[in-house]
Amino acid sequence: MSKRIVVFGEGRHDAATLKQFRAIADRAQHAALMADGHLGYDMPIGGVAAYVDEVSATGVGFDIGCGNAAARLDLRREDIPDWRVPEIATEIFHTFAFGVGGENRHPDAPRDHPVLRDIADAEVSPSLVDKARRQLGTIGGGNHYVDLLTDEEGYVWVGVHFGSRGFGHGIATRFRRLQDKDGLLSLHAPSGKDYWHLMNLAGDYAYAGRDWVVDTVADLLGARQTHNVHNNHNFAWEEEHHGQRFVVVRKGATPAFPAQEGFVGGSMGDISVILAGSESAAAVPEQERALFSTVHGAGRVLSRTKAKKMIARADMDAWVAERGVLLRGGGLDESPQAYRRLPDVLAAQGPTVEVRHTLHPFVVCMAPPRRRRGGRA
Repeated sequence: MSKRIVVFGEGRHDAATLKQFRAIADRAQHAALMADGHLGYDMPIGGVAAYVDEVSATGVGFDIGCGNAAARLDLRREDIPDWRVPEIATEIFHTFAFGVGGENRHPDAPRDHPVLRDIADAEVSPSLVDKARRQLGTIGGGNHYVDLLTDEEGYVWVGVHFGSRGFGHGIATRFRRLQDKDGLLSLHAPSGKDYWHLMNLAGDYAYAGRDWVVDTVADLLGARQTHNVHNNHNFAWEEEHHGQRFVVVRKGATPAFPAQEGFVGGSMGDISVILAGSESAAAVPEQERALFSTVHGAGRVLSRTKAKKMIARADMDAWVAERGVLLRGGGLDESPQAYRRLPDVLAAQGPTVEVRHTLHPFVVCMAPPRRRRGGRA
């Protein structure tokens, strides 16, 4: 079968992103770029690439298993007094470790989670095992968050976004040095087999951390979870496409097979969605072109550096305040003005996915701006 390469959202991507995507597509059997795509490290964010018996450690990225989890609670927004919302936001912000290098000091931190025993039994350094234990359930920096949102019926959802923290970064750093000239590891070689095992451990670790955070927020609110959605978007899977078995690397792209649900977050102050791969037979050709993938967020239009230079804090704060969002933390590099609008990128994905719930945030907690040495934030 001939190679298939597709770009969703034609005209939305800059030249550097398209050049990076073409380089990846040249090395893959099939490739697709989602409508939220933008420049990444080696592989564009929003990129999907299919290989035969090979995997790209740099394609999966340093934050292995980065992804989203969301849970609907048996609690309505109207049941939370307005005066209580700032207290809840502050409690969430201080309950979890936000930022680079954070450690989970919560009294109920999951220090004995089974995934930590699996990591201890794996061939990784004792220092990396220790880091994994200390960081399980921490949020990290950048665009990672803990949100409270409401759906069409007024029910409260908890939404979180982060990955495998320093554990995944350590694995990626180790194996990117062992890749061939095309940036790939053979799954038949010892290095490829080892990476695949540790990558899956990092994915399990990310899931465990997100589950713990969602559970802890639900307990904080005294609520019960009634529906859960959970997915990685920096990962690799073995899948069948176009009648052949492939290793599919998704870098900032959400798996979206028919009826498969995903939680896709917008920027702070914007909507998020619970979506699912379309079950319509008419959508299958486009779904196949997308390698049954979709966007993972809104997608950047300004780099972190440009956002910090071009956006004023007052403008960012006004944006979220006008939308009724209470923000804790958050740097200018994560301002809504640095991102596309989520409805636009979803529209550009065509009929491949269907939105099941539109979620409006009312509390957003992110890492505070990083302070420069010798100066103020």
